[in-house]
Amino acid sequence: MEIIRVKGNTYCIDTGMTYLPFYKLNERDIILMDSGYQKESTGIEEVLENSNLKIKTIICSHAHPDHVGNNSYFKDKYNCRIAMTRDEAFLCSSYANFKTFYDQPMSLIKSYYHNLVCETDIIINDKQDSIILNDVVFKLFHTFGHSSDQICITTPDDVCYLADTLITHETMEGTKIPYAFVLKDDLESKKTLHQLDCSTYIIAHKGILNDIDGLIHDNIKYYSRIAERVYEEITKPMTFEDILKCVIRKYKIEVKSVYKYRLAERMLRSYVEYLYETERVETIIENCFIKYIKR
Repeated sequence: MEIIRVKGNTYCIDTGMTYLPFYKLNERDIILMDSGYQKESTGIEEVLENSNLKIKTIICSHAHPDHVGNNSYFKDKYNCRIAMTRDEAFLCSSYANFKTFYDQPMSLIKSYYHNLVCETDIIINDKQDSIILNDVVFKLFHTFGHSSDQICITTPDDVCYLADTLITHETMEGTKIPYAFVLKDDLESKKTLHQLDCSTYIIAHKGILNDIDGLIHDNIKYYSRIAERVYEEITKPMTFEDILKCVIRKYKIEVKSVYKYRLAERMLRSYVEYLYETERVETIIENCFIKYIKR
């Protein structure tokens, strides 16, 4: 892992998988944006300690495990505060809430995600467009769709952390089905990013750009094209599991464990729901099963 200087007092930690931005308050103290995967805790800790840096506050973009996986660990180590939007904070407040979203056995959740569950100290409401942390003002931009209330965070250096609102072209090439919580709203949120006018943008997986207009267009096109391909697989009345099997075969998705199967299931669901919400498909009951058919 290494630290990259982006602009002014805005930096990011390159974990290999993601960029975790931070803002330096002084030579010692930082405000970290997201805490990364749980498995990355040791590496993140080492790179901070090697640079003599200490986390004062963590502001989280959203509550997915690769973004808040070390919240509890860093809070215990540095006695730092956690800031998060209300809906995302609710998800992280207990194992039970986390289970309602991820639909995994409780034992697995407690084993894999124990550092994610923590108390949020500063709640950000869904209309809030700025926040003061350690006497520093950060601008906020809400982008519902990838998660329940993801935020983009702009530092005083005019650097905007987009988190997972956009993915890079490299990610598009390597991802068969990118995740969205509510795809219809995610696509709308991507369009609103044209309102931003920042000098630099940081994408979590992994990009640093000065202009994002073209990437916004390419993201919308990419996600929409995947939805269309899913639509093409519905050749007769099909259960969700029928559609999932077709997509797994077509995209050659490796499913060698229950965890991988559930992950593929979560990835696909928003695309099928999008087709329903845009009235491309409808549901019927056939032989006691819910099935999707084209309109």
